[in-house]
Amino acid sequence: MERQLKYFFDFLENDKKLSENTLQSYKRDLKQFKRYIEACEVHYNRVKEEDIKDYIRELEEDGKKASSISRCIASIRSFYQFVLKRNKIKVDPTANIQSPKIEKRVPSVLTSQEVELLLDQPKDVDLKGIRDKAMLEFAYATGMRVTEIISLNIDDVNLEEGYVVCNKANKQRNIPLGTMSLKALTEYVEDARDILIKSEDEKALFVNINGTRLTRQGFWKIIKYYKEQAHITKEITPHVLRHSFATHLLQNGADLKAIQTMLGHSDISSTQVYMQFQDEGIKNVYRKAHPRA
Repeated sequence: MERQLKYFFDFLENDKKLSENTLQSYKRDLKQFKRYIEACEVHYNRVKEEDIKDYIRELEEDGKKASSISRCIASIRSFYQFVLKRNKIKVDPTANIQSPKIEKRVPSVLTSQEVELLLDQPKDVDLKGIRDKAMLEFAYATGMRVTEIISLNIDDVNLEEGYVVCNKANKQRNIPLGTMSLKALTEYVEDARDILIKSEDEKALFVNINGTRLTRQGFWKIIKYYKEQAHITKEITPHVLRHSFATHLLQNGADLKAIQTMLGHSDISSTQVYMQFQDEGIKNVYRKAHPRA
């Protein structure tokens, strides 16, 4: 992809005669998209429409404005139209992509009981069960995005201090691990991971049964499997666990700014969407106690 991007940027600069500011916007958008698909282990000429949609959802989760996302889509579309003309791809994955709506969707969340039911499904009786238990506990304990979780290396986790270091682009954030998550993760690292990996050079924290880094699709399938095992009718995705993490923290009194930091939101307005899920009991106390409620 690096070579095709160079050709594309040369085309924009020399043939289209774009201004320096516009050219830099294209470069920022496409280099960020390149990092994303590389983290997902998807080659640029194998990107599908669903991959583009997943990327848009991640931009929304990161608090990007609709105008910024529309610009990103335009940049990606221009690049794929360029490589399509150069016969590097057969189908343009952006052909049916629409710009995002301005209004934000209400995130789907699980109740505390549903979370307990889901996390109780993996049984630590074999290597896969130990791994799956650790992964689900980890996803709910940290609220990390699926691409961030599968990109983690073993060295990003500090089991002694009980936290994980998440590196996203040029930003880094430390997220604490709860007791249950730390216990499950320690068991996985000490009793299962070393057996699953085929090479000591493997750096990935979570690996598949072949001993290599788990993919985004693999993570989704695991969650879907345990959702069905738990007989939960709600749709459950890694993002639903992320939403549930934030909502339950807020309901139990966590500071909104702290939740923003843990989620990695660049804009607090993205975090404020969870305010609507605050415990009804808190609202009732306010109504009864405040003189002007």
